[in-house]
Amino acid sequence: MARKQKTVLIVDDDDSARAALTTPLKSDYHVVSALSAEEAIATLREQTVNVVLVDVRQPGISGFELLQIVKENYADVEVIMISAVDEIETVVQSMKHGAFHYVTKDMAPDALQSLVRLAVERQELSRQIVSFTAQVADQDAPELVIGSSKPLRDIVGLVDKVSQLSATVLILGESGTGKELLARLIHRKSDHASGPFIPINLAAIPADLVESTLFGHERGSFTGAHRQQLGKFELATGGTPSSTRSAN
Repeated sequence: MARKQKTVLIVDDDDSARAALTTPLKSDYHVVSALSAEEAIATLREQTVNVVLVDVRQPGISGFELLQIVKENYADVEVIMISAVDEIETVVQSMKHGAFHYVTKDMAPDALQSLVRLAVERQELSRQIVSFTAQVADQDAPELVIGSSKPLRDIVGLVDKVSQLSATVLILGESGTGKELLARLIHRKSDHASGPFIPINLAAIPADLVESTLFGHERGSFTGAHRQQLGKFELATGGTPSSTRSAN
């Protein structure tokens, strides 16, 4: 299956500048453009963007302000600041606010290609680090269930048995009795331990959003679906989805 192209968003109100930036990138990336920071924000809300190239000087919201908005709301999106001139103060401010790099508009096409590739690689590495950190934290966590009473030993023994089965497990109990802890313990002892554990609190999800939350949806599939959303079941591929709801 072909690998999905990464998306690069170019933000510049100058037509020739956008074209000059688009040309060396369009063969390797899905390139979209915006004439202003406001348009860029709308694009970020509607689709997944990997790298943003933004002109420092923008009508309305400035390039620096857009940089801050992106880093505050889309932390893993890499931002490359662009300017017509090389100004030390601008470079310093760009890096201070989280920009991946700062370049001038006369940058050679092959250098731009290399820079965007590095930005994409850094984003992928950052995502892997977050994922690995979560897995290590889960593996290094202390025992989830502690106690020596016979009822508790019986429960842990039952967990050992069911964790080896390829079957759905129903855990019943009042709020606060440790249903999710048992679910995590079953996951840790199962053949899916190396995969993700995705907890789902059904009681906190409105009835009309349950299906979309569990199974996901494509952009435009219904009113308000501005971007693709992966369902919890898909996120749990290779691991364990766990839904909790207190028994009444």
